[in-house]
Amino acid sequence: MPTLFRSGPYRVFVYASDRSEPPHVHVERDDRIAKFWLDPIQLQRSGGFSRSDLAQIEKLLRAKQTELLEAWHDYFSE
Repeated sequence: MPTLFRSGPYRVFVYASDRSEPPHVHVERDDRIAKFWLDPIQLQRSGGFSRSDLAQIEKLLRAKQTELLEAWHDYFSE
């Protein structure tokens, strides 16, 4: 599970087995986890995050969308 970056309490990562899906990331904090599509940025699934957490995560991902898409393609093109 390569970590793409950390921001505050959030860890943003991908699963190596997710190659067959559209670009997305997983975000975890403590025992909560969410999955966001990257193009466009959209929540796919949330496991326990509050609305305010999800809004903050989405804002963070939007700010790094280009970098995240590049990291996704770099990782899965190897």
